[in-house]
Amino acid sequence: MAKEKVTIQDIADALGISRNTASKALNGIESIPDETRNKVIKKAIELKYKQFAFIESDSILTKSPKNIALLTENLPNTSHFGSTLISGLEKTISAEGYNLSIHIVRDFEQKSLSLPNNFDESNVDGIICIELFDLEYSNLITSLGIPTIFIDCSAFICYPDFQADILLMENEHSTYQLTKKLINGGYKSFGFIGDYNHCRSFNERWTGFNRALNEAGIRLDLAQCIVDKDRLFSSKPEWMDERLKEMDELPAAFVCANDYIAVSVMKSLKNLNHSIPQDIVICGFDNWPESMIVEPHLTTVHIYSNEMGIKAAEMLLTRINKPDQPYQVSHIFTKPLIRGTTPNLS
Repeated sequence: MAKEKVTIQDIADALGISRNTASKALNGIESIPDETRNKVIKKAIELKYKQFAFIESDSILTKSPKNIALLTENLPNTSHFGSTLISGLEKTISAEGYNLSIHIVRDFEQKSLSLPNNFDESNVDGIICIELFDLEYSNLITSLGIPTIFIDCSAFICYPDFQADILLMENEHSTYQLTKKLINGGYKSFGFIGDYNHCRSFNERWTGFNRALNEAGIRLDLAQCIVDKDRLFSSKPEWMDERLKEMDELPAAFVCANDYIAVSVMKSLKNLNHSIPQDIVICGFDNWPESMIVEPHLTTVHIYSNEMGIKAAEMLLTRINKPDQPYQVSHIFTKPLIRGTTPNLS
């Protein structure tokens, strides 16, 4: 008699194969030999694997309505991508007959390498990952054998070994351009604020910042940078004040990994009686709504979030239809925006 809830692991154990192989077979991945796929399907039928409907034991399994799962650490309205990206994504996949479900991956699930309770891999045609930057957890998701795209990713991913598509905003060149504008504007000392290993995007922004300094012959002074672990940046309200106080001398300009960090730095500098931009200039990244609320308005880099959502959906749908094509790493254009925190830059 079948168990109340048969899992993919049960099917794999019954056949003496890996869970990854069983999952790929049930999801129609073409790299799985027909013989193996048929064995997996027959065993799924035999065990009464509930997520699949079938006509008779030797028939091809028909999956339930087409579904795409979005896995994220943060709710869309708290993500720096915002709801605009989700909107572009959802409209594109809906036009192709797919439903979108959102699953929040909590800290303990990442640490234990477990999937969210409401995520049923047997009923998912594709996965979109947003703000999931843990490498081990990313590898867990790709091991499911389901077509997957990451919008931004771990800073430690090695592309040749990673079994998923990746979409990023263009990070390095925009940060390089902003830093170079500051150098050309006469600023002599620079600090970077942000955990450059938090994610691939932060890492690329750090690279662009350093490239501009190197080309200008300016030495990077880590004593004027704050590159602590990302979780510390929101650990307590006065944390940024304390870190800035520890600096013997502030740089002439701060380049921040994103606008959230930049706004936090602006507030702390004002708490410490520094004027912006008279005493120090600052820029961020993302064109976060608050960048136009703070005074002075924050110099930043605009992300085309809606277009990123559309592109991510298109890449995933192509992967679903052509699962054996080479994996892609793509960047979407970004645009520096000069505002009041960095005056007189051309």
